[in-house]
Amino acid sequence: MAHGNVRRPGRTRVRTLFLSDIHLGYRHARARELNEFLAGVEAESIVLVGDIVDALSLARRVFWSVEHAQVVRTLLARGRAGTRLVYIPGNHDESLGVFAEMLQGQFEVHREWVHRTQRGERLLVLHGDQFDGVVDCSPWLMHLGDALYELTVRLSAGVNDVRRALGKAYWPLAEREKLAIPTSVRYIEMFEHVAARHARARGYDGVVCGHIHRANLRDIGGTLYGNTGDWVESCSALVEAAGGELQLLRWPHAARARRRRTVGLVADVA
Repeated sequence: MAHGNVRRPGRTRVRTLFLSDIHLGYRHARARELNEFLAGVEAESIVLVGDIVDALSLARRVFWSVEHAQVVRTLLARGRAGTRLVYIPGNHDESLGVFAEMLQGQFEVHREWVHRTQRGERLLVLHGDQFDGVVDCSPWLMHLGDALYELTVRLSAGVNDVRRALGKAYWPLAEREKLAIPTSVRYIEMFEHVAARHARARGYDGVVCGHIHRANLRDIGGTLYGNTGDWVESCSALVEAAGGELQLLRWPHAARARRRRTVGLVADVA
């Protein structure tokens, strides 16, 4: 039976696939969409950029569906078939020490990792929670934002479950709502600049991260900033094509947004 890296007609073949913020164990994670996405992508390496499993959500309420288990099975099958698997824990899954130990030998587990593209660019890969203490946000605003975010995600999940039943495409409602709030947009802008500055100061050509659930690919002052997005809101991933070019893919259309040089925050295709 064909699986893993065995080529199948219709699969998008890439050199590297970056995924983050899947949040397995969280009821509203879009695991079914991710499984369908993975079925259409073939990668030499898969880099998991944190918050793959949501230990914080599981601690509050245990949830683990067939679709969530299938994501793990698919990744392990890819590894057995020859795909290189790199796992960088995030703030939601860093406490899973036993889980990380289990992955040793199947995944390479690192706190940070340096990825060299086919074109020779050196990219610092980290989850992004390292910048929480640097990007300023008042505590009361964080608590309000968390409450509004949970409500928006629940609404988005319900809407998209209905749309799926009707045969309609996924609609990133929660992401759209987030980008309509000026405070949220300013926070994202600050985060992106802090991440790019951090990579530049350490001598890297760019940075790849997740954490803020905002898929983006841009050039900030000559430094590449790439954010994989997530599989709760945006259903997106970052890929490196065979020639070394980075592209942002969104489910279900796999729309490609290439690296751009920009000063302000510009929404990518959705």
